[in-house]
Amino acid sequence: MRHPPRSVLLAVTGAVALVAAVTVPVVTAQGATPACTVEYSVTGQWDGGFQGAVTVTNNAAPVSGWSLGFDFAGGQKVTRGWNAKWSQSGTTVTATNESWNGSLATGASVSAGFIASWSGSNAAPTAFELNGTTCNAGAEPDPTDPTDPPGPGDGSVPALHVAGNKLVDATGTTRRLLGVNRSGGEFMCVQGYGIWDGPVDDAAIGAIADWNANTVRIPLNEECWLGLSNIKPEYGGTNYVNAVKDLVGRVKAHGMTPMLELHWSWGQYTGNSAGCSDVHATCQKPMPNMQYTPAFWTSVASAFKDDPTVVFDLFNEPYPDRATSTTTQAWQCWRDGGTCPGIGYEVAGMQDLVDAVRDTGAGNPILLGGLAYSNDLSQWLTYRPTDPAGNLAAAWHVYNFNTCANESCWNSTLAPVADQVPLVAGEIGENTCSHSFVDRVMRWFDDRDLSYLGWTWNTWDCSSGPALISGYDGTPTSYGIGLRDHLRALD
Repeated sequence: MRHPPRSVLLAVTGAVALVAAVTVPVVTAQGATPACTVEYSVTGQWDGGFQGAVTVTNNAAPVSGWSLGFDFAGGQKVTRGWNAKWSQSGTTVTATNESWNGSLATGASVSAGFIASWSGSNAAPTAFELNGTTCNAGAEPDPTDPTDPPGPGDGSVPALHVAGNKLVDATGTTRRLLGVNRSGGEFMCVQGYGIWDGPVDDAAIGAIADWNANTVRIPLNEECWLGLSNIKPEYGGTNYVNAVKDLVGRVKAHGMTPMLELHWSWGQYTGNSAGCSDVHATCQKPMPNMQYTPAFWTSVASAFKDDPTVVFDLFNEPYPDRATSTTTQAWQCWRDGGTCPGIGYEVAGMQDLVDAVRDTGAGNPILLGGLAYSNDLSQWLTYRPTDPAGNLAAAWHVYNFNTCANESCWNSTLAPVADQVPLVAGEIGENTCSHSFVDRVMRWFDDRDLSYLGWTWNTWDCSSGPALISGYDGTPTSYGIGLRDHLRALD
């Protein structure tokens, strides 16, 4: 779903003080400031792979280009990275600046991240050079994830898997995902105003559960999760990841299934139906990108692979059909990625993202939306990716203004998909401040024992959001009252 204009969001969030980050140089034991300092950390680790990060601070004269070198001692191999051009020869790793982050003033810092494989050991490098000058990296970090991933629930939140065309729990009982979207994590951080839009404390999450919801879909931003340099440090990287983990924990504490979804991603697209011209993750792009999205899902899956109660929704609303000239090209782009007509960056196809998740050992259920902002599933079965875990479900979005917004279309295009795989309407809504349309959607899905989630649990204007609530205590809008009363009436 597209979001309200930024002016609306700013009015909701109010004034926020923005504080500039200050870098303090590391001082050696003798009291001398080294020419450069490097902080190295492992931000996530799994069998055979890990995510790492380096922060380089230049304490000497300004430079207009930089190259960082270090050696791995444990057989590690860098496979991809961001915020730098990464290469490796033998054990030696080199990261050189991108065109936009080459200038480092005295005291300035730059951060870059990477994904790498490892076997046997994952010892941290101990020596770093910046443009041939030895840096003091400080204390060697502990090469483990600094925060423990959340463990499985206490039984009140089911561990789900696909069985035929249903999502079932460990006993084989069918489970429907019924609830709401909690927007905010996709846009607040990249706009520099925080992480969540409104409260996500225990009382706020309890208000969602009070509607008899059993699922909360949580939209995310890949640049914020990865902590890229355009994100304020207080809202990105470890701070963002920990905030997401905390919210997942609170959702589970209230007996609801957390669904993590990539909403906004990197990549410049200015073609048909472009939501923005920005290369950064500030709007919905037609497809995910190879530069960051597989790394994002590798990291997310690694964080939650030991928690089978978490569901992954890999990409919010693909629309390569608006960029390509034929439907066949669009579906091929959707599945296979690569160089897609009309899209200027290298695309990560759905198969790439499924592989990124499964390569971590995560077996969590995966949702995949189709074309036309996830409103078109007409060839989803033909082009669905291969999943070694056999745990794929179809995601579908519908609003009153979409093309496939009537029972005739649902019967002809959705029913065949729902006959073969679980079908989840990840977003349902209307921009009328009423609920007659979503009432029809819910009836159709109820008749077939399918899942749906309302957009969105935010206090926006229901005619522009649309928004389910006027207060985070769960007070519904005239639109939201339809979903609330319907969920409460279900067994």
